[in-house]
Amino acid sequence: MPGMPTPRSPFDIPPVYFLLAILLMLALHRWLPIVDLVDPPWSRLGWVLIVGGVLLALWAERLFAHAGTGVRPFTPSTALVATGPYRLTRNPMYLGMILVLLGGFILGGSLSSFLLIPVFFWLIHTRFVLPEEDHMAAHFGKDFEDFKQKTRRWL
Repeated sequence: MPGMPTPRSPFDIPPVYFLLAILLMLALHRWLPIVDLVDPPWSRLGWVLIVGGVLLALWAERLFAHAGTGVRPFTPSTALVATGPYRLTRNPMYLGMILVLLGGFILGGSLSSFLLIPVFFWLIHTRFVLPEEDHMAAHFGKDFEDFKQKTRRWL
């Protein structure tokens, strides 16, 4: 599709960024914890965010599959999904990833692991969310503009 952004490499996809963020969070927590902010038993609340984030992302992905449109960024969109979690956020898959990272931070509790979350958010927002929204606006026109007016980008 003309004007659609293209990936820089086959690894230029959100799950790769997500996996790298998890690995970096674990490494920073292990070797450079700075200060512990969340201690047990409160740290176990991280599991709630992790499970919630995974369920949110899977629900959103299933809606894409049901609509017959691709999940992978930079591929053609065949349907505008605006049901389920998409009634509350335009980016439930990415939000699910962020919830998992927040849950991981709470489980570990160290400040250094938290510092990666804003970096991940910024990378996903600038590399994927903004170009995807431009593509959706060009592809779906008024339907996407109406969706944008009704639904927040994040929460």
